[in-house]
Amino acid sequence: MSFIDFEKVKPTEQNHYLWVEKYRPSKVSDCVLPENIKNTFQDYVNRKEIPNLLLSGTAGVGKTTIAKALCQEVGCDYLLLNGSATRGIDDMRVQVKNYATSMSLTGGRKVVIIDEADNLTPDAQKALRALIEEVSINCSFIFTCNFKNRILDAIHSRCTVIDFKLNGNKAKMASLFFKRVEHILSEENITYDKEVVAAVITKHFPDNRRILNELQRYSVSGSIDKGILSSVSEVQIQDLIKFIKEKDLGGARKWVTNNSDRDISEIFRQLYDVLWEKLTPSTVPVLITTIGEWQYRSSFCPDQEITLMACLTEIMMECSFK
Repeated sequence: MSFIDFEKVKPTEQNHYLWVEKYRPSKVSDCVLPENIKNTFQDYVNRKEIPNLLLSGTAGVGKTTIAKALCQEVGCDYLLLNGSATRGIDDMRVQVKNYATSMSLTGGRKVVIIDEADNLTPDAQKALRALIEEVSINCSFIFTCNFKNRILDAIHSRCTVIDFKLNGNKAKMASLFFKRVEHILSEENITYDKEVVAAVITKHFPDNRRILNELQRYSVSGSIDKGILSSVSEVQIQDLIKFIKEKDLGGARKWVTNNSDRDISEIFRQLYDVLWEKLTPSTVPVLITTIGEWQYRSSFCPDQEITLMACLTEIMMECSFK
């Protein structure tokens, strides 16, 4: 795997730039993804063609990265918008229409990339559906989302849908990403313990963005060693279970605040595993549906602390311990 084709920022900016942007691959072939997905995009590159696409998959798996790389290799100008920030109909229509109907700087086709499109309102999506038809001669659209069921059928039908699923490739992809991380740490002159880096990757993969952000945070001292393993290890959940059992909202809130840098999905998983054995059989189904619902909602709520507290409050109110 070549590492010479990453997007580079200006040297004066490098010391203050996020690794996830500084080392973002600029070629499809350098993206860490299963071969079937890469082959699909490489075929678009070879044909110099970008159809309307809907890219679906978990956060940080590489949807936006490969969308940008595709545009760069095909030679298309692109506009990147975030569906979480651009939620209104007027915002979306004006920005997209002004861009899509203007002349391309390269004289070629233009592309609009809409990140987190599943956070757009239904009305904004309907407006986009009409724009897709209106500017189809000059412009293609690439939508990325975590939950494709939140995208209107009318947009689905106008796009090629690509699911970013690892299936049986997770171990192989994690190994490839480990090599990518080693290259980055070498470039940044960071000394590191391979076991510690592997632990971080194991914990967060396939959220590559989260992995790089975590490693960059841990590397501020110039090294990544076993001293950070306390941050990587499992959340100590027993104190939280005690607060839930005693219906101690104050204690639970303090615990959540102290663990605000933890991965909320991991906390949900630990609650599920531990409480299953501690609750009365009749309330286990309530636990499952409650955690499932709040884990889903956490994908759309910017304040994860409030989301977790809402989940804990519902468990306190609705579930009974043995």
